[in-house]
Amino acid sequence: MEFQGIQVSKTYQQINLAAPKEVFPLLCPVREKDWLDGWDYIMIHSESGLIEEGCVFSTPHHGQHDTIWYVTVYDKINFKIEFVRVTPEEEVVRIKIRLLEKEDGTTISRISYEYTALNEEKNEWLKTKFEDSFRESMIWWEKAINHYLRTGEMLKK
Repeated sequence: MEFQGIQVSKTYQQINLAAPKEVFPLLCPVREKDWLDGWDYIMIHSESGLIEEGCVFSTPHHGQHDTIWYVTVYDKINFKIEFVRVTPEEEVVRIKIRLLEKEDGTTISRISYEYTALNEEKNEWLKTKFEDSFRESMIWWEKAINHYLRTGEMLKK
């Protein structure tokens, strides 16, 4: 029988304690080193040295292969960014982020993930552990970026 990967989508909404013009530049592999404890990356291709459409970078992964990220949309006028992230033999993930300014000068960050499993183990993870893992990750991200926006310092895990 041929393998059939399942696909699961989830969206989370954060409130970030600054305007989109301050939050958006932090959504970059280079800038994430400033505020996201444990974040590491290798820049593979970028004309500017920072995030941009067509940027490619990798991150270490707990499995056999590094995760490769490709930036498909980078719209700094409308505060929209999209990535496709591939961990060979494990998963393909599409991430969409849209920042919206609130009247009080803070930001609503809508973050959507669409996971596609590439093996049976990842199928099982998506069925049983994805929901809790996603929520924990989003809560930590929100806490870490807001701490940085308030203090200019990284929040340690």
